[in-house]
Amino acid sequence: MTPKKKATDQEAAPPGKDKAPRQHVIVAGAEPIKLGSMLFTLVEPHRGHEVAYNRWYERDHFYAGCMIGPYQFAGKRFVATAAMKELRDPDSSEVTGEPHRGTYLGVYWVLDGYHDTWNRWAVDQVVALHKAGRMFTERDHIHTLLYRYAWQHQRDVDGLPAELALDHPSAGLVAVFTERADDLSAEDFEAWQRQEHLPSLLPGTAARLVVAADPLPLLIDAPGDVPRTEADDRRQMTLWFLDSDPAEAWDAVIAAHRTAIESTGRGRVVAALPFLPTVPGTDTYTDELWTDTRRSS
Repeated sequence: MTPKKKATDQEAAPPGKDKAPRQHVIVAGAEPIKLGSMLFTLVEPHRGHEVAYNRWYERDHFYAGCMIGPYQFAGKRFVATAAMKELRDPDSSEVTGEPHRGTYLGVYWVLDGYHDTWNRWAVDQVVALHKAGRMFTERDHIHTLLYRYAWQHQRDVDGLPAELALDHPSAGLVAVFTERADDLSAEDFEAWQRQEHLPSLLPGTAARLVVAADPLPLLIDAPGDVPRTEADDRRQMTLWFLDSDPAEAWDAVIAAHRTAIESTGRGRVVAALPFLPTVPGTDTYTDELWTDTRRSS
């Protein structure tokens, strides 16, 4: 029997395509579903392009640039309306560049142990989308960075786990960027938060879950429109998943959290950015993004 000839890229290509899709070896192992790393991408659409940006991102890029990727198992979009931006305290400029920039947020979970495989796919995919004209130029990256999952604290016994947080119908999210004191180790700061501070702060509040993460570097060949952020091993991000609008929970949760950290000398809150979940398939909130009236119809 004559052995079958191995198909070339041209022969394997789908009809109408010049070559076969890029090949990434994906192995579905028997590991538990556990959060390992995340993508946090905060973007500012240009004025007058907010509706087009929202539709492009949710109808195309959310999936083509992220969700179809290997080992990425959850994702969700959030928005900072003008009312959410007014809540920001302290001044968020160290993270956002200007106090009221950073409107649309995408957060994605990557399976533990597969960050490098996913990251290589993600960069290759975005490069391919650029070449295909599938990107959106009328927007700026404000804070797009990779993070390594560090720890979580649940308000309730056997409460919401981090792995399900992006699928849970949370009413709000606050991203808090904290810089710990020079003389405080990461281990001691974590122990204080998880053993003393959060167990006393969260009960009775709208904060169902806190997820902590540490910054990771982007690949050197990541697209050039994503600004590089110098990693600071004293800076940590915590994501606060809320059962209520952030405005309703702000004083009891976020302001109290900041006071506890800063009054004890353990560090400072660099920025606290509140968001609402977007409503997929709608243009909800696109007319509420800024306090002025310069939005084009």
